[in-house]
Amino acid sequence: MKEINFEVFETISLDNAKVFVDTYLPSALAIEKKTGLNHIVILAQAVLESAWGLKAVGFNFFGIKWTGKGEKQLITTTEILFSANAKFPEIISKTKRPDGKYTYKVKDYFRKYNSAEESFADHALFFQENKRYTEAWKVRADINLFIDAIAKAGYATAPDYATQLKAVVRSVTKRL
Repeated sequence: MKEINFEVFETISLDNAKVFVDTYLPSALAIEKKTGLNHIVILAQAVLESAWGLKAVGFNFFGIKWTGKGEKQLITTTEILFSANAKFPEIISKTKRPDGKYTYKVKDYFRKYNSAEESFADHALFFQENKRYTEAWKVRADINLFIDAIAKAGYATAPDYATQLKAVVRSVTKRL
C-alpha cells in the first residue's frame, strides 16, 4: 500500500477533530449496521488515511484508486516505488532515493464519492471482497483484532500501522 504522512496530525485542532467525529459518525454507524465492520474502526481509518478529512478530496477518505468502477478524479499524489519506469496519467517529478526506490510526484486517478457513507461502504467492501483480508473480515466487529489482522495482512507499509491506528481509535473514542 502506501506510506502515511503524519505531519498534519500536529496541526489539527481538538475542535476540528470533534467536528469530524460528529459529522461522520452517522455514516460510520450506517455502514456498521449494513456490514458489521465496527464504526470506530471506520472512523479511525478515515482519520488516519485522510488526516482528519483534510485530504479527503471527493469524499475519498481512504485513498482508493480508480480501477474503472464508479466516478474518478485526477489528484496529485506521491508514490514510492521500486520501478524507474512507472506509468501514471501525468508524472510531475521522479527522484531516486538512497534506498534504491523512486519517489514520484504524479497525477493519478482516484475514486470520487458522493458522500462519506458511499466512501465508507466501498472501504468495507474492499475488506470483504479481498481474500487477503479474509481473517480480518471474520473479526470485523472487534476493533483490536481487526486492526491487528489488517496490519498482518499488509494493509499499510508502516511497520507500526496497528499501533498508530489503535492510537487514533483512542483519539476518536474520546470524541464520541
